[in-house]
Amino acid sequence: MELKSLLSENGILIFDGAMGTQLQAKGLKTGDIPELLNLTDSELLAEIHKSYIEAGADIISANTFGANAYKLSHSGKTVEEIITAGIVNCKKAIEQSGKRVYCALDIGPIGQLLEPAGSLKFEDAYEMFRQQVIAGTKAGADLIIFETMTDLYELKAAVLAAKENSQLPVICSMTFEENMRTFAGCPVSAEVLLCEGLGVDAVGVNCSLGPKELMPVIKELCESTVLPVIVMPNAGLPNPATGEYLIDAEEFSEYAVEIADMGASIIGGCCGTSPEFIKKTAQKIKGRKCVSVDVKRKAAVCSGTRTVEISCPRIIGERINPTGKKLFKQALINDDINYILNQAIEQVNAGADILDVNVGLPDIDEKAMMIKAVKNIQSVTDAPLQLDSTQPDVLEAALRVYNGKAIVNSVNGEEESLDNVLPLVKKYGAAVVGLTLDKDGIPPKAEQRVKIAERIINRCNELEIPKEDVYIDCLTLTASAEQLAVNETLRAVRAVKEQFGVKTVLGVSNISFGLPNRELLNHIFLAMALENGLDLPIINPNIPAMTGTVRAYKLLKAIDVNCTEYIAAYSESAAPVSAAKADDSVTLEFAIDNGLKAQAARITEQLLLDTDPMDIISGRLIPALDKTGSLFESGKIFLPQLILSAGVAQSCFDVIKAYYAKSNTEAVSKGKIVLATVKGDVHDIGKNIVKVLLENYGYTVIDLGKDVEYQAVVDAAIKHNVKLVGLSALMTTTLKSMEETIKLLKQQLPDCKTVVGGAVLTPEYAKKIGADFYAKDAKETVDVAKQVIG
Repeated sequence: MELKSLLSENGILIFDGAMGTQLQAKGLKTGDIPELLNLTDSELLAEIHKSYIEAGADIISANTFGANAYKLSHSGKTVEEIITAGIVNCKKAIEQSGKRVYCALDIGPIGQLLEPAGSLKFEDAYEMFRQQVIAGTKAGADLIIFETMTDLYELKAAVLAAKENSQLPVICSMTFEENMRTFAGCPVSAEVLLCEGLGVDAVGVNCSLGPKELMPVIKELCESTVLPVIVMPNAGLPNPATGEYLIDAEEFSEYAVEIADMGASIIGGCCGTSPEFIKKTAQKIKGRKCVSVDVKRKAAVCSGTRTVEISCPRIIGERINPTGKKLFKQALINDDINYILNQAIEQVNAGADILDVNVGLPDIDEKAMMIKAVKNIQSVTDAPLQLDSTQPDVLEAALRVYNGKAIVNSVNGEEESLDNVLPLVKKYGAAVVGLTLDKDGIPPKAEQRVKIAERIINRCNELEIPKEDVYIDCLTLTASAEQLAVNETLRAVRAVKEQFGVKTVLGVSNISFGLPNRELLNHIFLAMALENGLDLPIINPNIPAMTGTVRAYKLLKAIDVNCTEYIAAYSESAAPVSAAKADDSVTLEFAIDNGLKAQAARITEQLLLDTDPMDIISGRLIPALDKTGSLFESGKIFLPQLILSAGVAQSCFDVIKAYYAKSNTEAVSKGKIVLATVKGDVHDIGKNIVKVLLENYGYTVIDLGKDVEYQAVVDAAIKHNVKLVGLSALMTTTLKSMEETIKLLKQQLPDCKTVVGGAVLTPEYAKKIGADFYAKDAKETVDVAKQVIG
């Protein structure tokens, strides 16, 4: 199956609707694992598949969404058994229909948070997806869809597993909220960059919202990607009174027409959409030619939560590099990752948009250190990274574990370099820096450097690496040794920009090596280079004159509209830029803000020498967490950063607990709280996040886990004499369980309050089922705990 050919031949394709909705309507019991029905009730699944085929679906999804090793771990069944049966059931229904319909191996999130926010390693996530992909491919699936994804890092693991273990077409769909980001903070632009780079066949959005609410997300998708766009909305939002979805099949199909007109090529439904929804949609749009949208590629890179478009000069921080830095070299030898993290944090605080990461040193295992550095740096900053090494195996290791679209630094005009580096750039969808040198070294004249640049660009074109992803470095030579070369570099930059239309890079500070007053030369040369077309200056952003030159240039060229960026940096109200922080000068608050767990623990140990533990908790830890919570609520940071800060605070609490144990005294708890995911619901990520945050605010959490019986919740509340019970649900079908649990609590423990949360809940529905409080996220749950317990 070739997706683009199919779209060209057939026009807009129709995907099926919600499998879960149909299973629930046909009697799926609360708490049952839907995927086990592949083995126990194949006729039921065949009936559902046939109903969507008859409705007009071109592609139907096998009942394999949650068939991964983690979710099936207590089922007694293997991934291969469940997926094979699911694909067989799906293909059988297609065969019996006699229609030309395709079977999708449907794969959802694993159900655990990936590092650094969670404990699941990237490599382990890849292995789980690999098992699913191999099983589905062997069983005869026609394509693979990764859907309802929220974490870009998890999606990357999934796509790599598919690309490296199957030849099937791959569709990727993430679930976005009304703030245009996923639950984990991923923006639409980052999804597009990753998916285009990794060579998937279609990209889009499903679940979470109805078609009306998803329109801004759909618009951005259609206008920003050259890939076919898939859209599978819910049947509107849940009714607060009944929990049922708000729009009917006719209204859904009318929105589908709008979505098709915007440029979507594949349209189906998610939660609440029955065969009737798909039938109405197919009647109106099936077979229509796909609307052509004029999409202009943009030069951009991203992390898991931030996209940096190279539409104006962007600063690449140069400080994570041992060259000429004794302290950095010693940190690498000592395996001192905290030194590297501080370098990352201070550069971003000073104004770096992207960070160069180079850990090459003869005395260490460069590959192991690069993997460690990349994983840790992306845990403390959302700045995209430039991965810098002369070793192809090191570059590949870094590209593999990087969360987002990175820059590779670098390739040059030598055949060996082109052959070794560019295939990695292509495979991992990175951008690449092309150095204008070859086996004969750096040419003295601009024209010669331009010819090497052309050779690199042409080779990239042969490999279908877009020119928007090629950044040419015309190389800065030292003015003290080659004064005439300065102008040649500037001429080369201008010529490359004008002739090829690619972005340009320069390591600016090389210009002043060996001369006095280097800062003066550096920032004057930087200004000259910017005027000649430099897009990506590699500089030390901690030097005010350097970042100031870039900011002033953007203001004077009317790039910084209304002088907003300049005023924010230099007005009296602007916060001062943090200076470099040695390990012994980092404050506890700084460590919590920036995810520095080991340093926070050491600081807490030092504070305990002369500070009462409760003073540390109430005077330092809680205010720091409150600050992080406020930033999260205002949308200035996202879930990964919130969890990381909570994890740092947890390391401090662990030190304090150990102190109490050593002194034979009991750690003071603010109070006990019972948490549970209600009966029938096996989704516990949200509940686990709440647990972490509550514990870090000093509450003792009795975590009952997931799929918890009503009476078990009540028994735990009575046993521990708690004032507050927190209940979580992600499925509309388990809201009844939540209501029954609350009812039982009020009967047996009337003074106990309840706080409820979950994606399917609203404040109105929480009130309807008798909950005392509704919390939209972990931070609001903490606020409720403060109100109830103190």
